[in-house]
Amino acid sequence: MAERFEYKVVELREGLIGGKMSGDRLEKILNEHAKQGWQLKAITTTEVKGRIGPGGVDGVLVTFERRLD
Repeated sequence: MAERFEYKVVELREGLIGGKMSGDRLEKILNEHAKQGWQLKAITTTEVKGRIGPGGVDGVLVTFERRLD
């Protein structure tokens, strides 16, 4: 039987805390997901739609993968 996986995508806005996303913040998010069995698959830069107005802000999509039992 082939291995099966599930995926989770987390959207992070760089301006969320009033500035560029810090390495410490990203590290915390990665470690929190690792404790739940998620493994980092990819990090992709993107424009994330803001809550106000038609524009967006710079951000990243963090994709995690874990094996289904």
